[in-house]
Amino acid sequence: MKKIKLLAASLCNEININRLSSHFGINKKHQWDEPLVLSEEQLKGILRMPDGKSAYIFSFGSIVFLDFEHHEIMDFLDYLKKVEKNLSSIPSLDYTDDYTVTVNPGQEFLVNNEGTVLPEIGEMYLEIIATVLAKSVALSRIEDQIDDLMDAVEDIINYLETGKLNISDEKLAKLSGKILSFKYSTLSYIMLLDKPEITWVNEESENLYLELEEQFELEDRYEKIRHKTETLLDITEVFTSLVHAKRGTRLEWMIIFLIAFEIVLSILMSFLGLH
Repeated sequence: MKKIKLLAASLCNEININRLSSHFGINKKHQWDEPLVLSEEQLKGILRMPDGKSAYIFSFGSIVFLDFEHHEIMDFLDYLKKVEKNLSSIPSLDYTDDYTVTVNPGQEFLVNNEGTVLPEIGEMYLEIIATVLAKSVALSRIEDQIDDLMDAVEDIINYLETGKLNISDEKLAKLSGKILSFKYSTLSYIMLLDKPEITWVNEESENLYLELEEQFELEDRYEKIRHKTETLLDITEVFTSLVHAKRGTRLEWMIIFLIAFEIVLSILMSFLGLH
């Protein structure tokens, strides 16, 4: 029986894996959902002891490390920062999840909260597990980002409940921009729900993926994110309508004041015989 330690980390919104692939001498064009797999051969010169280790790098900003120690992960990321600009400003590993794969010959596939049991080591199965872990930590990052936006909107709603609408156009534009940018950047994450091409190899690989997908609640979590995003856009539309209405009312009062001023001025001029 053998145990393999996996640690998944979501580092940013996007990693250019084709650039990394060229850097490591791998002449292959990777699809969006296809990870760049670095084996011990590519890890030589980066890790002092690369034997038995590998890393799965995904274009949506996640990396899954197999049998890495913490200092090896940091050394590896320091190296990647020199090659991939999207990784250059990562201060720490904020979104991670660890998982254990147990290889036990003769035992059937088993997926539970503790990990996955495989009857044999297979690159196909490890890639499927790494893919689900990578998607899960990516969703964790998005969940935190949208909660921050919800908090910002809630602050404005609480302010509106006092009967005030002193929201500057600049502040509203910035908030709307953040929400729209968030929705745009997460539209690509809809592909997080797609089954990777590797699951079509055989029935076992598809079943393993579906079990893991359910275990990590990928679909439910994405639907919650989508619903919150639509709610934020609806609220922003209300804010915009209120501000425009307030501006329109202010403009109407200015016009009324100018008309009244002109009438009073005409009366005074007539009274003083200035016409």
